[in-house]
Amino acid sequence: MKGGIQGLKVSQVSFILVGLVCVTVLTLAWTKTTLLSPFIPTQGRALQLDLDEAGPKELLEGDNNSTQTQKKQVNSPGSSETPLAVDRGNIENVTTTHKEETPSSVIERTGSDEFSEGKNRSKQTEIVPESSSTVESPIKREQRGNLSDTTGNKETPSTVQRLGSQELSRGQNKSEKAEFVPEVTKEQTRNLSATTGNKDCNYAKGKWVIDESLPLYSGFGCKQWLSSMWACRLTQRNDFEYEKLRWQPKDCKMDAFTGANFLQRMKDKTLAFIGDSLGRQQFQSLMCMVTGGEERHDVLDVGYEYGLVKARGAVRPDGWAYRFPITNTTILYYWSASLCDLEPIDPSNPKTTDFAMHLDRPPAFLRTFLPRFNVLVLNTGHHWNRGKLQANRWVMYVNGAPNTNRKIADIFGARNLTVHSIAKWVNEQLPLYPGLKAFIRTMSPRHFFNGDWNTGGTCDNTTPLSGGKEVVKDDSSDPLTAGAVSGTSVELLDITALSQLRDEGHISRYSIKATPGMQDCLHWCLPGIPDTWNEVLFARL
Repeated sequence: MKGGIQGLKVSQVSFILVGLVCVTVLTLAWTKTTLLSPFIPTQGRALQLDLDEAGPKELLEGDNNSTQTQKKQVNSPGSSETPLAVDRGNIENVTTTHKEETPSSVIERTGSDEFSEGKNRSKQTEIVPESSSTVESPIKREQRGNLSDTTGNKETPSTVQRLGSQELSRGQNKSEKAEFVPEVTKEQTRNLSATTGNKDCNYAKGKWVIDESLPLYSGFGCKQWLSSMWACRLTQRNDFEYEKLRWQPKDCKMDAFTGANFLQRMKDKTLAFIGDSLGRQQFQSLMCMVTGGEERHDVLDVGYEYGLVKARGAVRPDGWAYRFPITNTTILYYWSASLCDLEPIDPSNPKTTDFAMHLDRPPAFLRTFLPRFNVLVLNTGHHWNRGKLQANRWVMYVNGAPNTNRKIADIFGARNLTVHSIAKWVNEQLPLYPGLKAFIRTMSPRHFFNGDWNTGGTCDNTTPLSGGKEVVKDDSSDPLTAGAVSGTSVELLDITALSQLRDEGHISRYSIKATPGMQDCLHWCLPGIPDTWNEVLFARL
């Protein structure tokens, strides 16, 4: 009898089928044993394959952050060669379709030569364990980009270590090692740990650090704005290490100053300095910083708009005002050494008359032009002594009449009344001008040793930071000014303590004519310390 397949008997076919069933059962049972475990992919390795399919861009950067974007983030605003500091311990969340990686920490460093033709070639990934109590800072979130958290299976850090050690093979983004973001010390950064303009930041607390990119302008130039008596490069002085120091606030971010950034930030605005000769130094410093010390024939002299023109017989006008047409930005200075309103007591005899020094009334110039200002910087201090008052023929007035209060007649009491009065008055004006930002700058320190300005005092030190480099205290070194603005919306531009460390930065005995005489241990060489005051001011705008 013929049957079966191709002539095989039915019994033979049956034996074959039974054999196949047995082999299948044995194979299934065998896979449950440890014999095949080396050949079965683990969960972690299976995840790795899924991530390979996603490609390294999704793995290392997140939804919309390419490596090219990361490169722009790590470069400092001031220099393409100075990247931002990357804190160790930055948590990197890796997004997949149904799985979430939460390694202890991933630090990425991106080399400056790793970007070409849109292909993100990575070099190395370093994984550093992190305590679970670590709080992610805003800087870490910025470095991390837009990586999103997803719900699903969580893999252990060892999974990511295996992941980082193997080559990602899909797409154009092939990595040979891990990606790197250059890590630099805080000494090399412009203080990345706080947001620009953060009111909680104490810019007066920090330290001086060396910065070879300084100064921001040449002391041989800026002749259009800088008085030659303050340009120490034009004198016989031959040590200029003081020009290479930058102020680094503690736990604050201070953007690198550029003229273009300043003008853009001050577009269609007016900044007014009102104060003594130290205020004039700050004004000249800012003009040099904004222009880079270069001649600017496009800048307009608009002093006439503010009555700042030289009167007949005067050595100079009462101030200066310049406008940058490209952004309609105006920077001006008005001389008011005491921040008091001054009026001739006998207008008919201007050459011999005394002047009423109204301690409780702001200068007429400020009262008149305040509506035109967007930023106001006030200062006073070094004219508050008996010699200055007598030389200027100033007579203290309060409430429109000569002062009879002995406490106010004391120089400290008079200055205290004036600074508190003007802070109160400006504060009352602020609601009327919502766009106005007002500062009172603290006193610039003097450094006369072995005497005073008229008794042989000197400041011959030429070694920077010989008395220290850091300010650690929180309180201002000018408590009078700090107390005046306390409780108001007027802000304190605190430069006293940081300037106190820089006694080598004064004009000292140097001059254009190199003639012996009294040393100037009050005013500063430019470029110099007032540049720092303006950098702090810029950070506060």
